[in-house]
Amino acid sequence: MTVRSFDPAYNTVDRNDFTAMIDVHRYGRRTPHFNEIIARTEEHFWNPDDPDYIRWDEPWSVDEPVIPFGMVPELHSAVADRLDERQKVQLANESARWSLSNILHGEQGALSLSTSLCDMFIDPGAQEYATNQAREEARHVNAFSHYVLARFGGNIFPVGDTLGALLNDIVHSDFVYKKLVGMQMLVEGLAMGAFATLHTRARDPLLRRLCQLVMTDEAFHHKFGKIWAHTTMPNLDEAERNAVEDWALECFQRLLFNLVNAQQKRLIYEPFGLDWEWVRGAMMEVFGDAERRHMMRESTNVFRVLIKTLVKATIITERTRPHYALWLDMDELTGEGDRMVGDDIAEAGIANLKDINAAKRKMVKKISD
Repeated sequence: MTVRSFDPAYNTVDRNDFTAMIDVHRYGRRTPHFNEIIARTEEHFWNPDDPDYIRWDEPWSVDEPVIPFGMVPELHSAVADRLDERQKVQLANESARWSLSNILHGEQGALSLSTSLCDMFIDPGAQEYATNQAREEARHVNAFSHYVLARFGGNIFPVGDTLGALLNDIVHSDFVYKKLVGMQMLVEGLAMGAFATLHTRARDPLLRRLCQLVMTDEAFHHKFGKIWAHTTMPNLDEAERNAVEDWALECFQRLLFNLVNAQQKRLIYEPFGLDWEWVRGAMMEVFGDAERRHMMRESTNVFRVLIKTLVKATIITERTRPHYALWLDMDELTGEGDRMVGDDIAEAGIANLKDINAAKRKMVKKISD
């Protein structure tokens, strides 16, 4: 069903309706909602191709895992018994390559989503924001491509089945609520959780730096979806609210049950002589629902971040709350403040970028003088 947008900022037209974009009355009907986010764009500017922001030539030995073994679920199962120490390092790096490849595909999905919103938003302010986001997502695609080249020779894994299907659904949808809930809130929330975890736990300093830089942008992208939720959700009728709530639950469950299971990661096992179905069985012996619930207690757990995002956006009501309560203490989560995991990391990154960019402006001024 089509969910109405009660705030004109989120009104859309058919993406092929260019006539609506050049209507003379449209240009003066601009929302102020996004002015602050747009104005702050320069605060977190960074260039993946400029070594002042990030250096891709930082050395790293192929004999070292870029992520700790603790982040590789297979190594907590019988899989580890079939591998020697060198192979464990290789499996950890292949697992990291698989995850980062899918992050790269997710960034491309966010880029494609942003450009589609540029064709649909009728409000000039919303359109300008979406254009800014498209620019930032494009640099994320560039940056993660650089990282995979620097650490894995540019060998990118194909997108996982679940993420690929979800990204296609979101990007191709003509319903703005599916785009904003699916991408701006859930996929971006997933990304913020993943980046916070990698920034905290990754062994490779280059990967930690990359995640912090990307988080300086993603924190703002996340806010765009929250503004929509806070202006739209309270005014929806029951059928419309249910449609949004059901879509959020569907996206969450698709990600929770399929995102990192052995079938999704089957391409990484063959070089080690491991059958993915056997790996799945080995992991099921040690990772059941109880283990999932335990892992979700960590503040940076990606699925905990997703649920908190939906709670704070009032997209979870008593009707769907029991589905999420299977995994988390919802009362505890509801009582937490509005700050999200990664906010502190992003703020520290923005402070660093302000210093770098100020120094660059001084240098340009000195040269011009």
